[in-house]
Amino acid sequence: MQQYIFKRLLLMIPTLFGIMLLNFIIVQAAPGGPVDQLIFRLTNPDLTSATSRFSGGGQSDTGSAQQAASAAPRTAELTRGARGLDPELIEDIKKLYGFDKPAHERFFIMIGNYLTFEFGESFFRSEDVTDLIIAKMPVSISLGLWTTLLVYCISIPLGIRKAVGDGSSFDVWTSWVIVIGYAIPSFLFAILLIILFAGGSYFDWFPLRGLTSENFDSMSWPEKIVDYFWHLALPITAMVISGFASLTMLSKNSFIDEIKKQYVLTARSKGLSERRILYGHVFRNAMLIVIAGFPSALLKILFTSALLIEVIFSLDGLGLLGFEAAINRDYPVMFGTLYIFTLLGLVFTLFGDIVYTLIDPRIDFEKRGV
Repeated sequence: MQQYIFKRLLLMIPTLFGIMLLNFIIVQAAPGGPVDQLIFRLTNPDLTSATSRFSGGGQSDTGSAQQAASAAPRTAELTRGARGLDPELIEDIKKLYGFDKPAHERFFIMIGNYLTFEFGESFFRSEDVTDLIIAKMPVSISLGLWTTLLVYCISIPLGIRKAVGDGSSFDVWTSWVIVIGYAIPSFLFAILLIILFAGGSYFDWFPLRGLTSENFDSMSWPEKIVDYFWHLALPITAMVISGFASLTMLSKNSFIDEIKKQYVLTARSKGLSERRILYGHVFRNAMLIVIAGFPSALLKILFTSALLIEVIFSLDGLGLLGFEAAINRDYPVMFGTLYIFTLLGLVFTLFGDIVYTLIDPRIDFEKRGV
């Protein structure tokens, strides 16, 4: 197993390099980079200030990002605006953002810095990228971890119950519930929850903004725990509803496949109880594919699925940070988060393979030549 882990760690290097290179090429080809954005602001101060007043002065990171996004110009407008600036000033702007160097040189400088986890400073927030990521991490971890745990805690028992009672009335009506849950996008269900329970039109039982209350620091520990989950109740509910459907069906189908195998018939012929057969023999084999997918499922929920939920519930997490960075062409934040997400994805995938072997020692990746 050690040799397999070593090979996978070595393979991460070219994989990570290739992903970063491909995204770097795509981003460089897109119009409206950070240099163009700053030139537009300098040549259109009235529009920028008007947008600032309209958005409330940019009192939050989200507001300032939306302001920059709404002021993002077309490439033709940028070109016309640049004609009115001193060429030396334009060169200084390029030097400020590092665009005075060729693209390939900028890429290798970036990769060299990233190897030591030096991600630089945000172009438009004037903050260190690492500090930004650390500041947004609690929100994304809270949403991703609790959602993933709840999805697994609901889906696995429900899938087992449906497999054991395949074709029963319980299986039929729960399948309808699963279909409905799968068909409703999480962001639409989130809006429905706000209307019903967050002061939209009916009840005002849950907060609509942030991860904690303003007086969180003055609360006792029990009050802090209650306040924390009180704020997470609606966002996590919205994410769980659309997330448990596919995993439930996967759990059910895995159990049905295992129940039909010969070793189950042999165990029954020996007089073993159904409960012992189900949880002593079938469970371990059926859960291989489900549990091995846990790391990738956590990563997906952690960094992608929560984006719209963060926007709807005003939760300033990593998904929203990456989206705003892409809109504003904030390259240090874009590539810094991409580097971290990709690295975590590769590590989580390796962790999933290790979990495979822990659950079922019969699996040996080294003997398979992987």
